[in-house]
Amino acid sequence: MSNQFSLMRENRFKPFFWTQFLGAFNDNVFKTALVTLIAFHPTSRTTIDGATLATLLPGLFILPFFLFSATAGQLADKFEKSKLIRFVKVFEIFIMLFAGLGFLTHTLWLLVAPLFMMGMHSTLFGPIKYAYLPQHLNQKELVGGNGMVEMGSFVAILIGQVLGAWLAMREGGEMITAIVIIMFSALGYWVSRGVPNSPAADASLKINWNPITETYHNVKLIWGQQAIWLAIVGISWFWFYGATVLAQFPNFAKTTLYGDESVFILLLTVFSLGIGIGSLMCEKLSRGAVEIGLVPLGAIGLTLFGADLFFSSTSIHAAVNHQYFFDYLSFLTNEQHQFQNLRLLLDIAFIGLFGGVYIVPLYALIQTRSDKAYQSRIIAANNIMNALFMVVSAVFSILMFKQGLSIPQLFLVTALLNIIVTIYMCIRQPEYMKRFALWLKASFST
Repeated sequence: MSNQFSLMRENRFKPFFWTQFLGAFNDNVFKTALVTLIAFHPTSRTTIDGATLATLLPGLFILPFFLFSATAGQLADKFEKSKLIRFVKVFEIFIMLFAGLGFLTHTLWLLVAPLFMMGMHSTLFGPIKYAYLPQHLNQKELVGGNGMVEMGSFVAILIGQVLGAWLAMREGGEMITAIVIIMFSALGYWVSRGVPNSPAADASLKINWNPITETYHNVKLIWGQQAIWLAIVGISWFWFYGATVLAQFPNFAKTTLYGDESVFILLLTVFSLGIGIGSLMCEKLSRGAVEIGLVPLGAIGLTLFGADLFFSSTSIHAAVNHQYFFDYLSFLTNEQHQFQNLRLLLDIAFIGLFGGVYIVPLYALIQTRSDKAYQSRIIAANNIMNALFMVVSAVFSILMFKQGLSIPQLFLVTALLNIIVTIYMCIRQPEYMKRFALWLKASFST
């Protein structure tokens, strides 16, 4: 059996895996339920229109990554990690109690404040999450362990989003949502009690509470280590690419594919499962090592299938009667357009799969090449960069639409930009292409 699956039987990994899984799941149940309620019933909570709120709320969640990541990285380096994890899970319980009260009383600020605090929760947990693995996994297990965590995160996000949307639209859904998020936050804390001791990387560290100067210090630190800097650029670019595609899925399903909400959920499911499968494949493809030669392979797939998504979706858009709205069953079984629909779903699945192949080795590279005393702060700097690229992704999409581009054309432009980013990374760090060539040679010779 693959080593990464055997980790699920070991106490050094299993409680941590389920703790992060439940956190990602509960986070997305809450966020999706809130956004769905705001989108469909905004006037019952505020005079601000639903479209404006739906745009502002994700930004409110991302804001803590800019404000608190530098501090979170220092805390994760200074203190023992299992205690920090349990502190974060207790914090989650209090957040969900506030959110539950907001759902029950229809009070907007009691829902918006927890959204911001859940951003803080994710900000605090991020540096711990990726610095924990190198402490408990050896180098041969690291790629597989990262693959399991990435797979678990995206599956948890998917299930949480589907359940959150479903709960929000049910009769009495607000009360059920309140019960669910409180219950799962408590379950997450209970599971976290099994996370083993993880000694502090630098217990003597003096915390710099100024986020601006500490962020500058972190960026300066990673800039001085170009291999790590380029890995962070690569990871952040993946979040740009992913955020650009995922943010358009609801309107893409409606205006390009002429589908209903179930088609949007289908697209999200296929993408998430693709990332999960790609993440799990990394251990097998890398033969147990940290193989950065997989990064160009993942980048090639992101461009090829991202470009083909433009052609497949444009073909469907031209062929389908725009008066007809598909549900997911009609979309899958429509004989007239079945090949085109299947091609589009395969494009989305392979974008996810090659995304998993692309990102897992980059995380493993950061974990193996960064100084252990600074590891959490380096991951915190990565989180800041990720958040920045996601914000730039939103601005980029708005600018492209103002230039008259359609959603499929936006996908094509993003896929082509991926070529430029990949060339930049390979020129700055020739090791990527050298390892890719060696990996191809070894793969075809066996």
